[in-house]
Parts: sequence; structure tokens; C-alpha cells
Amino acid sequence: MTTDESATARPLVYAHRGASETFAEHTRAAYLQAIADGADGVECDIHLTRDQHAVLLHDANLDRTSDGTGPVADHTLDELRQLDFSSWKGARIPDDYGAKSAQFLTLPDLLVLLRNAGREIGLAIEFKHPSPFQLKLEDRVLQVLRSGGWDPATSRLDNITVSFMSFSPDSVKHLLRSVPASAVCQLVDEVNVEEIREELGLGAFTGGALANVMKAAQTEAERILDDCETGLAGPGIDYVREHSRTIRRWLGSGRRFRVWTVDSENDVALCQGLGIHEITTNRPAQVLAQLSAGSRSL
Repeated sequence: MTTDESATARPLVYAHRGASETFAEHTRAAYLQAIADGADGVECDIHLTRDQHAVLLHDANLDRTSDGTGPVADHTLDELRQLDFSSWKGARIPDDYGAKSAQFLTLPDLLVLLRNAGREIGLAIEFKHPSPFQLKLEDRVLQVLRSGGWDPATSRLDNITVSFMSFSPDSVKHLLRSVPASAVCQLVDEVNVEEIREELGLGAFTGGALANVMKAAQTEAERILDDCETGLAGPGIDYVREHSRTIRRWLGSGRRFRVWTVDSENDVALCQGLGIHEITTNRPAQVLAQLSAGSRSL
């Protein structure tokens, strides 16, 4: 690709937890919709069940996105399959997107959907930490992928190009021992003490202590990106706005950029103007339409 071509090429669009503005996040319907929308790739978050199955959930607890309660890690896969993970969204699921009982997905379930996409597609896997299983989370996911035919050297599995992400520098360093740097993304975002305390319902002391741990992780994540240890940089859109000088320096180093979660037209335009390579969004159809309209106007 020439310099002129790369300057005008649109960013790749990854569907954040599937087309999660339309259907409940991480469900069969959300991913099938993302594929139908034409997303270049999909993103998912991974936790392990008590019996060591890799399942698609963002939160460590079940309460927000299901009719269950308690930690994911305290439940078996069979127990989770009995829960309703889609009704909270209030969206009617088309018959061809599966029954309510079929919406919960494991990582192997998602791989089947992506294999059947009928085209090349990306899969961005985020490891959620802290995990009660620590770095066994990464090891288990890599084991699942290898058993399905994933090639570590190319990070491909049939028509699927797989990449890996985490906010945890320890997770990223662990991945780099067995995964090409080009397939590893260090995530980074702003640490807001008040937001952390409110979101988790923590007191001043506990919230402050957690924030200090998260700030230390952010500092190490920034060092990893400064030193070009990963091939992918994954700042949040707020970080992009607040640290423009750092973003431009990292862009100048030749890494690919994957920015999340980019839903507004202004943020899409900002990323395109900066030359961001990949956009993660809850609204893949709308973002693709905006990028297509912009390319036609050039």
C-alpha cells in the first residue's frame, strides 16, 4: 500500500461485544448482526467458569447482564446456560438469530459463528483482570484456540485473524511469550478515582487504594507502548482526546492503533483524521455508513 493509499484507507471497524447497541452484548444475536452489518471484526471479553470454560462476558459478576447473580467464576458452564442473558436489553431477537436460550456464548461458540461468516474477519479477545484464575485465563484461551486449529505464528484460524488485548501489563507480557507482538494490544485509558469509587461502590480508602494500583498499571502500560513492545496500541477515545501529543508520538512509531469505544460521528471523524487504523464501536452499521460516505466525498 502506498502512502497516499494508506492516508485515504478507511479504518477497520470492530463490533464492540457484537452489535451491542442493537442487541444485548456478547449474545449470538449481537454477533450475527455485526457480521450482517459488514463489520471487519468483532471484539469480545473473556472470563473462565468454575469448570474452566472460556465464556463471553464483560463483567466478573452476572448481575448486570443476566437474571443470575454472583461471580462468573463461581458457576459452571451448565449453570450459566440456564440463565437469560438477552432479555435485559429489551430487544426482540429475530427467529434466525436463535432462541433466547441460545444467546449465551462460549469462545468456541463464537468461533463457529465467525467461521461461517463466509469472508475474512477479525477477532479481538480481551482478557479481563483481575481474574481469580490469574494468568491461567490466558493459558486456557490459547489452549482453546490451538485445539481449534489456531496457528500462533500467524495468529490465524481459518478465515479468522485473532488478536489479544488487556489493560493488564502482566497479561500483555505473558501473551508476548507465545503470541507475535503484531497480534498483541496493550489497552490504556484514563484512571478517574471518583468514577472508580462510584462504579464499584467503594469507600474513600479502598477506592483510593484501587485507583493507585490502576494508576501503576497505566504507567506500565504507557511504558510498554513507549518502548514499542506490542504491535497494537489500544487507547480509549477519552485518552485519545486528552493525550494528543502522546497519541501522535505512538502513531509515528508505526504501530497499529485500535481505539475504543467510538460511537459518535465526531469521534469517528477524529479517529479518521488522526489516521487510526481500527475503530471499535457498539454501532458498526452506522460507523461503516459514515466512513463510506466520507470516502465517497473525497
